[in-house]
Amino acid sequence: MSHDLRWIAPTPPEPDFAVLEVHQLTHEFHEEVQHRHEFDRYCQWYYATAERHRREAQKMQKDVNLFGWFCRGLWR
Repeated sequence: MSHDLRWIAPTPPEPDFAVLEVHQLTHEFHEEVQHRHEFDRYCQWYYATAERHRREAQKMQKDVNLFGWFCRGLWR
């Protein structure tokens, strides 16, 4: 009986593992490229934000310390 079914639904061919390996490597490569691109964008954002914060901190050091002026008598 099993011989009769072979004529109706033949057994599928063996998969070509070389093609599957190439596909998997290509997929992993594209994921790595995307990850590195996103990390580079994050680093650029981080450095720009850090530079902006440094400039703001320098400006704040020149400002008058109103809080310290009002609370000067409390801590003496």
